[in-house]
Amino acid sequence: ADQGDITEFGLFKPDEDVKKGQWLDPRRALEFYLLRAGDQLEYRKKIRPLRVKMLDESIKTILIDDSHNVKEIIRTTCERIGINNPDEFSLVVENADVDDMGKNATLKKEKGGLQERDRKKMETLRRKLHTDDDILWLNHDKSLREQGIAEDKMLLLRKKLFFSDVNVDRNDPVQLNLMYIQDNTCVVNGTHKVSLEDAIELAAIRVQIQFGNHDESKHKKGFLDMKEMLPPEYRKVPGIEKKIYAEHRKLMGMTELNGKLRYIKHCRELKTYGVTFFLVKERMDSSECAGTRETSEAWQPPHPSPSA
Repeated sequence: ADQGDITEFGLFKPDEDVKKGQWLDPRRALEFYLLRAGDQLEYRKKIRPLRVKMLDESIKTILIDDSHNVKEIIRTTCERIGINNPDEFSLVVENADVDDMGKNATLKKEKGGLQERDRKKMETLRRKLHTDDDILWLNHDKSLREQGIAEDKMLLLRKKLFFSDVNVDRNDPVQLNLMYIQDNTCVVNGTHKVSLEDAIELAAIRVQIQFGNHDESKHKKGFLDMKEMLPPEYRKVPGIEKKIYAEHRKLMGMTELNGKLRYIKHCRELKTYGVTFFLVKERMDSSECAGTRETSEAWQPPHPSPSA
């Protein structure tokens, strides 16, 4: 029977764990894999669907080659959805227990010793500072199977590097939208530390993007959900919603695309833009938060105060 394109099939060495197993590279001899007498190989199709969740909550189903590494899968995914800089994106396992799945956190839980005594304190800091310790980025050099990702697992596509942001414009609406959503999330959850003035301006831009021009009959106290608009430290500031509407009035006529572009440009001016934060433990028994970006390093105290 015709099984289709032969390049879509390959030899597969199964594993007791159905999430794993190994695809054999057709360019290598069998001796390379140290096969033993009695080992079983399967001839099976490599092409399969992968569900990828975008930051706007939409879900894309992409046909991938299961034998490819994550870097090649990201390139295929970005090509299918219209993103032209795949090297700046990565795949994330959502709602994963980092310590159980990847041991990817910079702070490991160990029995006994200083880390055990400070574990609760460090966990509290990690949640408060929104570090990357809780994000399970997949290794680009390994396949999904090598990292224990089941075929039915949905992955999140997220921007990891920020080299070409300055080149994003209205002609690239797909990436513009993804960047806006990620930037807005980082502002609202407190990853990006913003002044009160910046928080109000950014919230006003979001109101324009989400609800359009200011409408006195609709945009009144209580209309906005402050949890969706502002970082935690500013949500209960007296008269904050009125101040947001005052800025919102100035944006009459701004289109959704122009609003997203302005929001991104404003975020790019923030000191924490493009910074990846990790908790670090110093020998002087102090907990601090260090961050890296493509051009520099940053340091943040464990209890940063808002620059209001």
